[in-house]
Amino acid sequence: MKVSIVGASGYGGGELLRLLLQHPHVEVHQCTSERNAGKPVTRLHPNLRKQTKMNFARIAELEEVDCIFVALPHTEAMKRFHQFSVRADRIVDLSADFRLKDPETYKHWYGTDHLLPERLPEFVYGNVELHREEMKTAKYISGAGCNATATILGLWPLFKSGLADSAYPVVAEAKCGSSEGGNRASEASHHPERSGCVRSYKPTGHRHAAEMAQELGTPVHFSATSIEMVRGILVTAHLFVKEGVAEKDIWKTYRQVYGDEPFIRIIKEKQGIYRYPEPKLLSGTNYCDIGFEMDGNRLVVMSAIDNLMKGAAGQAVHAMNVMCGFEETAGLGFAGLHPI
Repeated sequence: MKVSIVGASGYGGGELLRLLLQHPHVEVHQCTSERNAGKPVTRLHPNLRKQTKMNFARIAELEEVDCIFVALPHTEAMKRFHQFSVRADRIVDLSADFRLKDPETYKHWYGTDHLLPERLPEFVYGNVELHREEMKTAKYISGAGCNATATILGLWPLFKSGLADSAYPVVAEAKCGSSEGGNRASEASHHPERSGCVRSYKPTGHRHAAEMAQELGTPVHFSATSIEMVRGILVTAHLFVKEGVAEKDIWKTYRQVYGDEPFIRIIKEKQGIYRYPEPKLLSGTNYCDIGFEMDGNRLVVMSAIDNLMKGAAGQAVHAMNVMCGFEETAGLGFAGLHPI
């Protein structure tokens, strides 16, 4: 299957290229970057040396393919949707343009009117674990936000099963790697002397909270804090479960909901090392690791992902695999590294 990546110069686009170059059923046809058109992709993605000899193209040079991955800044995908849709029958968009189903909610969180509200119902939200059946017949998929993905996957079984007590608020806080802020923020983490790069802190009003409310059916009081880490997210969420719910019920629920999921692991060990989710072990992988502890009726849920993988490119490839009928793990078999 021929695919192209629009906006391949950033971290998300680079991860897509890395994964798709190794995908058994995919041929990468073009990668675009307006600023770097004509230059080798390895100039920005040096890890791909001897993996590809491709040069960046311009969006105007896009040719027809089977699927286009869009990794452009927010609002750009909806501006160019018609340009992409005539070049490919299937589109996977990694931006926030088509994540929220209500155009008024989109306007509230992104400060601008949605240009294509009639298209919103056509996009399937990108968490495969929640929307697998819809993806099998979809033409368009919107990748979910990285913080939203880590939070939603950790909490969704509890709301799906009715164990969570909705009378109490849900509070979640994410520790985030610098790559979540894009190339310049991550460069700043290595080179703090470089000006113009600001680390990301969002104690309130994070846009991904809108996705959490949409998918979980309840608001999440969410905060994000950037820490000294390049890749990774660790979410710690606090909620209350209904009276009479025991730890064995939590175990049973996670096993029932996620037992057959290829990229969800429940991490709650009594012995050994890394007994709870640890984001650094997930670097380069498409796993979401979930752990929990009970304190009376209070439940603390910990979930970890690589924000560039399960929170972006890996999730997008997983969704494409489902949409196109490939084995779900195709191109996503990397198990991570230890020690790291």
